Amino acid sequence: MNVGKRGESVKYSFEGVVVIEAQHDTSASASDVWSVLANGWLYPSWVVGASRMRAVSAEWPAVGSRLHHSVGAWPALIDDSTEVLFAEEDRELRLLAQVTPTKAVVRLRLEPRGSGCHLRMSEAAASVPLKWVPQTAQDLAVLPRNLECLRRLSFLAERNTKP
Repeated sequence: MNVGKRGESVKYSFEGVVVIEAQHDTSASASDVWSVLANGWLYPSWVVGASRMRAVSAEWPAVGSRLHHSVGAWPALIDDSTEVLFAEEDRELRLLAQVTPTKAVVRLRLEPRGSGCHLRMSEAAASVPLKWVPQTAQDLAVLPRNLECLRRLSFLAERNTKP
């Protein structure tokens, strides 16, 4: 199903659940996209809902390293963290994102295509109460957000000087 310019979605099984995966093509190389992902301080620039960074592990994005961020809009901010579960430079980053009171596993994959790359992002509930929400409802809420995350990530990696 096509959901907008340079963005699409597909269903597949992730973390034992059938989820919708957001996809986006960028003219940036996988290395350029990875450079954005590897700079934890840029997290609120591409993750919809993240509003500020509080701390970034010196080892980021090594497995076990964490980002300490806030979500929401001031003054209603919630301090939370995101942990790296798996990282393969220029290929894949898997995160455990915590937004109190729930957690989600987020998977970002980078697939080189010519001089650019194809981005894939999926998300699966990792704890209650989010696991209680029907998957179809989760998909409806998460897909537009994840497509926007990929657009923002793409813009940062492309570093265009003109709109």
